[in-house]
Amino acid sequence: MAEGIPVRVITGSEGGETTIRVEPGANLRESLLEHGLPVYGTVSQYANCGGRGLCSTCTVEVDPAPEPTHWHDAAAVRFGYPRLSCCITVEGPMTVRLLDKHVWGQVLPRQVAPDES
Repeated sequence: MAEGIPVRVITGSEGGETTIRVEPGANLRESLLEHGLPVYGTVSQYANCGGRGLCSTCTVEVDPAPEPTHWHDAAAVRFGYPRLSCCITVEGPMTVRLLDKHVWGQVLPRQVAPDES
């Protein structure tokens, strides 16, 4: 069995799925990028803050959602926004949904599939 924490990753609106193994305490954004999983949109992959929690372009949906440690993530929890992957430390198994980004870090409202309602 592979070592590390299992992180189930759902990619885009197509709902493709993969599981990666992440070292405990690893940064989620860095881990996703190391595994070739896109946390950015077409423009923001070149122009972003490098994981400092400033540009809000590395957003993901996370379940279970960890307690926020950054002001943006605290606001995201309060108002129901996606979380910043750069502000999440992987401490246990989780499911991460990568979001389709269309303009800068903008995400369009996710359409609920018939089997999810």
